[in-house]
Order: sequence, then C-alpha cells, then structure tokens
Amino acid sequence: MHIPSKFNKDNTEELIALMREYPFATLVTHTLENGIDAHHIPVSVLEVDKRLCIRAHVSIANPVWKAIPDGSNVLVIFNGPNCYISPNHYPTKKETGKAVPTWNYVVVHAKGKLSFIQNEEWIRQAIDTLTSEHESTQSEPWSISDAPESYIQKMLQAVVGLEIEVESIEGQWKLSQNQPELNQHGVIAGLSKNQNTHSESIAEMIRSNIEH
Repeated sequence: MHIPSKFNKDNTEELIALMREYPFATLVTHTLENGIDAHHIPVSVLEVDKRLCIRAHVSIANPVWKAIPDGSNVLVIFNGPNCYISPNHYPTKKETGKAVPTWNYVVVHAKGKLSFIQNEEWIRQAIDTLTSEHESTQSEPWSISDAPESYIQKMLQAVVGLEIEVESIEGQWKLSQNQPELNQHGVIAGLSKNQNTHSESIAEMIRSNIEH
C-alpha cells in the first residue's frame, strides 16, 4: 500500500483498535494455480502469548483451505470509515478555484502467515469469542449454549478455523492533512451536514487530528 507521509499512521494501539472496531475484514490470498483471491469474513483480533493473531472461520465448502498450504503469506484488510470530499468544502476554492474532489478514508493492512485449524474445540472457542464480542451490546446476549448441542456439533463440523499470526501492520489515515487548517475546518462543516455515519466519523477524526 502506498502511504504518503502525511497520511501514515504508525501508532500500533490505534491500528489494532481500528481492526477491532471494524472486524468485517477482507482476506487476500494468492497461489500460482488460482491467482489472487479475496474472502470477506468477520474476525477476532487477539493477543495470544504476546503475539497478535487474527482468528476466523470459513465454511468447509469454501475451497480456500485446500487451495493454499499452511504457513502461506496473506493480507488482511480492515476498512474503517470513508467518504467523498467535495471541493465545495474548501473555503480556498472560492478564492482560487484550484480544488478537485477526493476521498477520505481510514484503512489498516495486516500481513502474516495463515494456518487452517480443524480442531473442534479450537473452532468452538473461536466462534464463541467472536459471538460474545458482538452479542455484548444486545439486551439478551445469545450464546452457543442457547442452541441444542447436537445442532452445534453439526455446525462445527461444517467449518474450518483460520488463524493468521500477524507479522506486520500498517495504516493510512487520509483525513485532509494535506489541506490548510482552514480547509480542514471546511471539510468538518461540510461533512457534518451529511448526517450519515461515515461522514460524521471522518469529520470527528479530522477534528481530533487538528486538536492534537
């Protein structure tokens, strides 16, 4: 990923926080036989024995677990908020006309080695962790124990576990840092009128950057 210096985010804690906040990730794999492939999966981001790991699962019908060997290098992409930026948001545009549209976004790339897990207990724990993370905000959280054990056993046999041992992470926070502060405030004002989640998130991140 090309990252201009103004947009580079190298704070590991912030990178991991974004990975956890936006856990529906894109797993990118490559083999000589199949070329480049992408798989869209919910993941858990965990620290295991002081190692950063990404855990997930796929259907046993998904050929990815047969297409690439254990230990293959993979890329996992986490997309945060993003939105269109109109030149009309820039006050300087009224003075010079020198402005073009762009896109603001936040993204993390994690690279590491992929292992496939077919241990039923491991898979159960991974699914339980993932479910608990997302059920925690529900008024009546669902858990695996709510379903009949025979049904869960059947479901567990239909999936394969994935674990990526992360070797490097990098992030790009493109938040109008290449614009003068006057224009950054203009972007905040413009996005605040859009009333959609991504625009509001980007506006808040730009505001936070200015304040720091």
